[in-house]
Amino acid sequence: MSQLQALKAKALQNPDVKQAYDELNDEFELINTLLSMRTEAKLTQQQVADRMGTKESNISRLEKGKSNPTLSTLVNYAKACGFQLDFSYRRNS
Repeated sequence: MSQLQALKAKALQNPDVKQAYDELNDEFELINTLLSMRTEAKLTQQQVADRMGTKESNISRLEKGKSNPTLSTLVNYAKACGFQLDFSYRRNS
């Protein structure tokens, strides 16, 4: 286990930290999905931006979770990376 993983595990033992982390989990998953698509496509942020007709700074903000993207933006990002978005749902536990 890396030091970061150990620190995360220790922090998540605190109920308040765990609750806050769980509330952000969907956002973390989305960001990881976006980064995985771009990495797998072997594209830079600039290349994705060019394919989407936007600025690299917009892609950076999107990948950092610093924006509230529309569904259209997410679909276009996936297409720019050569992917198609797939949605699923599950009940809250």
